[in-house]
Amino acid sequence: MKPLRVFAALAALAILEMGVATMSHASTTPVLVIHGGSGVIKRNLDHARENQVRAALARALQSGYAQLKAGKPALDGITAALTVLEDDPNFNAGRGAVFTHDGRNELDAAIMDGSTLRAGAVAGVERVKNPILLARAVMEKSQHVMLIGQGAEAFAKEAGISLVDPSYFRTEQRWQQLQKALKEDREGKPHSDTETAKHFGTVGAVALDARGHLAAGTSTGGMTDKRWGRVGDSPIIGAGTYANADCAVSGTGWGEFYIRTVAAHAICMRVSLMHVPLERAAAEVINQEIPSMGGNGGAIALDAKGNIAMPFNTDGMYRGWIGGDGVAHVAIYDDEPDAPTGADESDTAPFQPSP
Repeated sequence: MKPLRVFAALAALAILEMGVATMSHASTTPVLVIHGGSGVIKRNLDHARENQVRAALARALQSGYAQLKAGKPALDGITAALTVLEDDPNFNAGRGAVFTHDGRNELDAAIMDGSTLRAGAVAGVERVKNPILLARAVMEKSQHVMLIGQGAEAFAKEAGISLVDPSYFRTEQRWQQLQKALKEDREGKPHSDTETAKHFGTVGAVALDARGHLAAGTSTGGMTDKRWGRVGDSPIIGAGTYANADCAVSGTGWGEFYIRTVAAHAICMRVSLMHVPLERAAAEVINQEIPSMGGNGGAIALDAKGNIAMPFNTDGMYRGWIGGDGVAHVAIYDDEPDAPTGADESDTAPFQPSP
């Protein structure tokens, strides 16, 4: 065959392969999964607040999925969903974040693009209205991965990220949680409030977009009564937040144990390198490895095929998902069904506000 014909044949093959790839990407059904923290105790959640939480999870899913359905990248779905949760005082992130021992709100967040392994994170910020947006700005507009404290806020100002007075984050519920914790500190008693004692909270999201790309994001106010500038797993890439081409994870729980096990990365390495099914990989880390060390919590995980895993070892975890049916599904307690493996969600009930 003459060289020109060889070139033409190779070019035609390349075009065909590009077409197949494009068709494959176009056929990917977007999926969005979110969490609003683990450690939910059924007896501590009244009917009115439960409805508020479920409605907020549904709004976050719908906001994020609107981006994915419009063909936007997974990162856009993540940030749209998480800003809704950061703005809602029912969650320990943004407005509604817990207080430190000194009576301040110190916020952390991270985001990661699985297709490029780019990542951005912030820790210990006190005036950033939506920390997840600043984490994304760190990823996209700086040469760094993590910024902290005043330096992160100076960068936020340069990047055009909204700053607010610290009083914006205060809620009476979180303030009273701190007062109770401080009283127990003075009396030398362990914290009786489960959310305080076990360091629960955090919001997170993982997404698969129409091109087959994954992303993960997490945002938190940390733990009530924390001291000395403590930072948990949420903004640490690989611990509470991680995504690659095969897997995306956001964790929620006792951060020190997620850091020590590099939990999010450990799940994805099982999926990517060991070819362990997503559900099993997530369960091995969240429900076996972390509890064996004395920790607890939960996570959401998503793979490139649209499979979902939501393991947790507490009474409940605020969680939700939306996929091919375009309907927001939410759950809280451990006796509620989770999303089935794969894109078919017909066996799960959509969100319906209760009277």
